[in-house]
Amino acid sequence: GCATPDSPSKQLPDQISFFSGNPSVEIVHGIMHLYKTNKMTSLTEDVRRSAMVCILTVPATMTSHDLMKLLAPFNDVMEHMKIIRDPTPNQYMVLIKFCTQADADSFYTACNGRQFNSIEDAVCQMVYVERAEVIRSDEGASLPVMELTELPKCTVCLERMDESVNGILTTLCNHSFHSQCLQRWEDASCPVCRYCQTPEPVEENKCFECGVQENLWICLICGHIGCGRYVSRHAYKHFEETQHTYAMQLTNHRVWDYAGDNYVHRLVASKNDGKMVQYECEGDTCHAEKIDGLQLEYSYLLTSQLESQRIYWENKIVHLEKETAEEINNMKAKFKETLERCDNLERRFGELSKDKQGIEKKCTQLNTRVLKLTQELKEEQEMNRCLRANQVQLQAKLAEEERKAKETGECKDGAIAELKEQLRDVMFYLETQQQIEHLPPEARSEIQEGQINIGASPADSAGAGPSSARGRRGRGRKRK
Repeated sequence: GCATPDSPSKQLPDQISFFSGNPSVEIVHGIMHLYKTNKMTSLTEDVRRSAMVCILTVPATMTSHDLMKLLAPFNDVMEHMKIIRDPTPNQYMVLIKFCTQADADSFYTACNGRQFNSIEDAVCQMVYVERAEVIRSDEGASLPVMELTELPKCTVCLERMDESVNGILTTLCNHSFHSQCLQRWEDASCPVCRYCQTPEPVEENKCFECGVQENLWICLICGHIGCGRYVSRHAYKHFEETQHTYAMQLTNHRVWDYAGDNYVHRLVASKNDGKMVQYECEGDTCHAEKIDGLQLEYSYLLTSQLESQRIYWENKIVHLEKETAEEINNMKAKFKETLERCDNLERRFGELSKDKQGIEKKCTQLNTRVLKLTQELKEEQEMNRCLRANQVQLQAKLAEEERKAKETGECKDGAIAELKEQLRDVMFYLETQQQIEHLPPEARSEIQEGQINIGASPADSAGAGPSSARGRRGRGRKRK
């Protein structure tokens, strides 16, 4: 499953290559498997957890006494505690088995994520372990870790530890003790084999340039660590750059003089007991006068080297003072130029501020004028809209008037044509009446008794012919 933020098993390694035991007696190399449940262990109350906890990456500066002080409040609830060493230098692990799951939970809640002490930056990182198995790499046989085949005996109090005893500590050399008894043992070594109970800090010296850890030389003047001339010659390159003549080999503590190209002493530390012995001395041939002469020569060489170093550093200080003075003068000149540029920029800023005020004033005036012109434009647009509306109304009225005038003209033309027809009939009647009055009486009587049918002329047939004939017939009948 995916690791949750409250999971205490998110940093659990799959397998650990370890070694244990006293190197001078027996040392066991193997692989340790730390098993847990398939799902990530949760800290909720209703989840079953293991009663075994592993503390990862305990710094080597934490001795077993410091570790027992840290675990002192939980001595009564711990069944067993085992120190495990892996190939990683300056650190180890501790496997702790508690009586119940609740005891393991209380220890996890109290100590997880807490610093070991106020000096160390490392924090106590713990994981729950379901089962631990150890397999020897050379034989492939399983070795018990927390469950011992034989009941051990505490060497300090000489009592046999049965299954009911709590707080058993198994050190790195595979010896078990009461944790309270081991706390009273003031020595940091094991009471049985005198082996250090926790891993000793290892010096991790390496070349400052290339990082190699073999054939290293340390400069006795400044402490620079470089590799020898058979690796990458960084120690000799340091001498060429700084003229630091003396360098000491870290393996046998021999001092080399690069200027004289030889060793400058006759005393070295013995590899057996660490005491100072004479280097390449054959029997009793070395006399006190020779030793005094060598000491005087060594003192003279050291004094001359220190004098040359003093001259070197004084020259370097003078050179640095000269460079510093030049840099200060350059900085002063740049500072003066910067001040002048600031004054020019301030003057320019004042001018631009005045121009900005004038432009803002003009902009305000233009904005006022724009608002006024916008108002006038709106009024003109409103007036234009009204005029267009009036124009449309007048055009409609004009079209209506033209239509009415056309209809009136047509009516007038029809009335005029009717009046003309009637006038012609009247004139025809009057002319006929005058002609009849001039006729003799016989003819008038004949006309009065007779009937006259007059055919319609082509001119009359199209217009008023029938109406005039009707008029004449009517008039004739009237006359009769």
